[in-house]
Amino acid sequence: MEEQVVLVDEKDNAIGLMPKMEAHEKAVLHRAFSVFIFNSKGELMLQQRAAHKYHSPLLWTNTCCSHQRDGECNIEAGKRRLQEEMGFVTEIKEVFSFIYKAPFDNGLTEHELDHVMVGYYDEKPEINKDEVQDYKWMTLADVKSDIKKNPQRYTEWFKIIFDKSYEKLVHA
Repeated sequence: MEEQVVLVDEKDNAIGLMPKMEAHEKAVLHRAFSVFIFNSKGELMLQQRAAHKYHSPLLWTNTCCSHQRDGECNIEAGKRRLQEEMGFVTEIKEVFSFIYKAPFDNGLTEHELDHVMVGYYDEKPEINKDEVQDYKWMTLADVKSDIKKNPQRYTEWFKIIFDKSYEKLVHA
């Protein structure tokens, strides 16, 4: 069965479920999360999406992101996806949430109430090659500079989140 996303209103009240692809085809607002993992040097772990992803293949993005399952809290969802994609779990905390809308060339649209979470980890991840092509650590200043020079290397949602949350991430 296709993964279901939790449909929400602007106040994050659940109002139903919908298959993930249908929600992205219809641009329906749904709950999502984005995890940003930092090391003790203050560098952000970025992931490069796997080549076979249905959108944004091989683009760089935050450590991991996905959708909460029905009845799953934000922190549980973030930890689950960290394990599934990056092969580790660490403590994370939610720092803020916001709504964004990002259309893609393939006709799909991300329209999400995104819960942004932050955690810390200093080890090497065990990436899941079905989900992640590669990873790297970068300072926030270097990420900001590279997005400005090479925006085509990054996912649309990461550029939106990074722009909206740069100051919050620096002080997280």
